[in-house]
Amino acid sequence: MSELIRLEKLSKEYVQGDHVIRALSGVDLTINKGDFIAIMGPSGCGKSTLMYMLGFLLSPSSGKYLLEGRDASSLSDNERAVIRNEKIGFIFQSYNLLPRTSVLENVLLPTEYSAGVDKKRARERALELIKMVGISHRIDSNPNQLSGGEQQRVAIARALVVRPSVVLADEPTGNLDSASAEDVLEILERVNGQGATIVMVTHSNEVAQRASRIVRLADGIVVADELVLRATVVGAL
Repeated sequence: MSELIRLEKLSKEYVQGDHVIRALSGVDLTINKGDFIAIMGPSGCGKSTLMYMLGFLLSPSSGKYLLEGRDASSLSDNERAVIRNEKIGFIFQSYNLLPRTSVLENVLLPTEYSAGVDKKRARERALELIKMVGISHRIDSNPNQLSGGEQQRVAIARALVVRPSVVLADEPTGNLDSASAEDVLEILERVNGQGATIVMVTHSNEVAQRASRIVRLADGIVVADELVLRATVVGAL
C-alpha cells in the first residue's frame, strides 16, 4: 500500500492564561491509501485535535504533516482551503447538514466550491452515492424530515462526492441507535472496500473493531497501533 499521510513529531499546544496545555506531544503516524483506521483513547487524549489537524482545521505547533507528499506547513491559507474541500471528506457526529436544503443539494454542496467541476457529472455522481447509501426515496427531503440514520447517510454521500483522498469521520455513530449505527458502519466498510481511506474517531471498542487498524492515544501520544482482522465488504460505486 502506498503512503497517503505521514505525521512526524506532530504537537499541538494551547495557551490558557499562564498555562500551556499540550494536546498532542510528538505524534508519529503513517496512513496508507485504503486504510480504515479507528482512533481511540480517553477523553482529553488528543483524538479531536488530531482529527482537526488531519482535516486542515488546526495547524500544529510543531512537527510535520505531509498529505500526498505535500508539507502542510508550506501551504498558503488558500491552498489549505482548496485541499480541505477537494482532498478531505468530513463526516460529523452532528451531521452538519444545511437545514433548508434538499438531500441532493446537501450532497452536491462540496462541488460548489471545487474549481472546474462538471455540473452534470457532479450530479450523476451525487445521484449514484445517494442510491448507494440507500436514500434515493428521500432525495427531495430536507434534513428535518429525516431520521438520524438517514441524515448520517446524507453526510457520508456528501463526504464522498468529490472523491476525496481521505474521509475523516468524527464519532459517526455517536448519535444513532444500534440499527442505524450498524447500517452506517456497513456503508463505511463498503466504501473502504472500494478503496476509500477512512480515519474514524470513536470511543466504542465495538465500532473500532470494524476498522482495519486501531490507533490508541493517551496523553497526546500514540501508545498502540493494532491491526484488526475483518471481512472486506465490496460493491460497485
